[in-house]
Amino acid sequence: MVSQAALAKLLADQIADPDTQWSLGTFGAIAEFARDCDETVALSISGDGVAAVTARGGIAIRVQDDMRPFASESLAKQHWNHRVAICLPERACAMGRRAVLTELGRDVEALREQDRNGVLFDLGLDAPQADLCIRVADRKLADELRNHVGRAVFEPGNPAMGHILSASPHRVFISCIGRAEVYQPIPPHDGKSPEGPHTHVLPKLLKSGRTHPATEPIPDGWVPCAHFYPAHPAKDALGQARTFERSRHDAFQQLLAELGAPESAGFKQDVIAAVGRGEPPWSEARVAGRGARANVRIALRQMKAAGEASSALTAWLAAFDRAEPTADEADDLSRGHAD
Repeated sequence: MVSQAALAKLLADQIADPDTQWSLGTFGAIAEFARDCDETVALSISGDGVAAVTARGGIAIRVQDDMRPFASESLAKQHWNHRVAICLPERACAMGRRAVLTELGRDVEALREQDRNGVLFDLGLDAPQADLCIRVADRKLADELRNHVGRAVFEPGNPAMGHILSASPHRVFISCIGRAEVYQPIPPHDGKSPEGPHTHVLPKLLKSGRTHPATEPIPDGWVPCAHFYPAHPAKDALGQARTFERSRHDAFQQLLAELGAPESAGFKQDVIAAVGRGEPPWSEARVAGRGARANVRIALRQMKAAGEASSALTAWLAAFDRAEPTADEADDLSRGHAD
């Protein structure tokens, strides 16, 4: 288990890095925070937690004794994704679980003092580990929403969501370890999410009641209550391919070794070593199981991205990383990249 002091340092290092992105929410509803390198930001760093606030949004994470960071990788359509989940024990992560629109009162814990007179409304989406809220500063909108308190926002004939989408209030997602706030406008239904802080709410996925995607190997008994995403070595913040940066790769592999599943890291290193020795591709039986095959493909993609080239790597890629879609890729919603 990571000590509280070590966890505080880890969070401090990541919040200070503008290339690290953050998220807070649940499977099917997520608030994302990112900032530009030259963007004005108010940082707060202490042994008790960290926060970063810009004109577009903010994130705050509190350090707790029962928190556990867990690093993992997963496949994507191209390359791979990586993240560190900040987890709590399942027994300690539950939030309000409200199923109807509920007024919560003034948001006295807002990240910016100027927002603390705004009124919080829980959207009532019954998320396991997060309260998915909006903060309303406009009195007219608050009065209109009060007319629909006690109703499900997606109930047929309920105009509440239409009022929310039209007015675009702040979105405030809260978990037991912190909160994420988004100040940018909500895009139109057929629009693209803005760069930087934004939210995704996907009701069909929320109905599953899952706390995280099946592709994210969270240990049994733990629930991710926020995530951070260190700079990726092979793609930029918008997901576009970039020249491979070895230092970024090595930095996350170190986190993976310290905070990931030991058996997964060990298996991946065995693959890398086997390819390096020029061994032929392993049999399907040796790579049985969804997690094992994903680990092989990730290892091979990382070797290829790093510029390694050999007849063995070519053979392994042909055997394990063909271009067909996979269940891993289809289910990789750990960062909510769907509008």
